[in-house]
Amino acid sequence: MSGGSVKIYQVSKSLHVQKSSISSGTTSKMDAGKGTDQIHHWLSVYSESRDPALRDSIIQASLPLVKRIAYGLARRSTDPVEDLIQVGSIGLIKAVDQFKPDAGAKFQTYATHLITGEIRHYLRDKTAMIRAPRELQELSFRINRLVQSLTARLGREPSDVEIAHELEIPVSRVNEAYEVDRRRTLISLDQALSNDAGSEQSLIDTLVDGKYQTNQMAKEDRFMLAEAIKQLRDGLREVVQLTFYEDLSQTEVARRLGISQMQVSRRLRAATAELHKIITQNRKTGGQKGS
Repeated sequence: MSGGSVKIYQVSKSLHVQKSSISSGTTSKMDAGKGTDQIHHWLSVYSESRDPALRDSIIQASLPLVKRIAYGLARRSTDPVEDLIQVGSIGLIKAVDQFKPDAGAKFQTYATHLITGEIRHYLRDKTAMIRAPRELQELSFRINRLVQSLTARLGREPSDVEIAHELEIPVSRVNEAYEVDRRRTLISLDQALSNDAGSEQSLIDTLVDGKYQTNQMAKEDRFMLAEAIKQLRDGLREVVQLTFYEDLSQTEVARRLGISQMQVSRRLRAATAELHKIITQNRKTGGQKGS
């Protein structure tokens, strides 16, 4: 496993996901329908109890899903699958903590979305992380050697102005070179930071997005709606897809399906009523399972 990415994504260590405890029996259980039902039952209990031990059991039983996705997204030999499994585990943990059994969506569908998102984000960042011009990379190397030399000569670290003077370049170029170095430096999310009060907290605890919960709720609503649309009759589902997913007007939908605009309008009203009924029923069913 590559050193830099391991520092960022030591998920199993900080969140107690012990891969060694995952047996082949657990793997087969995840793939079987019975295992899926068991995990859904655990999730229903966990949503109420928030029991850490039960949380670990769900994560361990669901890790085969992370592995399948990681192997599927590994694009080349330079993407270590073990790293992708670590990254995907972040998405799995988020899915376990945020999943609402009574929302009507399937956990595997919900978890797959978050796991895939984490891995794709990691691969995208990894690809674009160090793409500075060759000239700046060479300048960064020269500055690093010069800093060592000047530090030995002056008995202290040189200032940006002194470095720029020695190299006969503008100070702004020195700053640009330092930015290249900054992009190369990977830090651990578990790194301890000190505050003014003298206490410490990890870096990940400081990375708070105020919009995160709102975005997660929107994702859950989209999952629930997508599941409900699949249950519509063919005629209603087709009108919904053309109107809301392909953004066609009622006239264009009518022309595409060979029906009148009035029929399109009626089908949309019927689809809306049916979706409301399906979603309401799914919520009731989910609530009964959780109780």
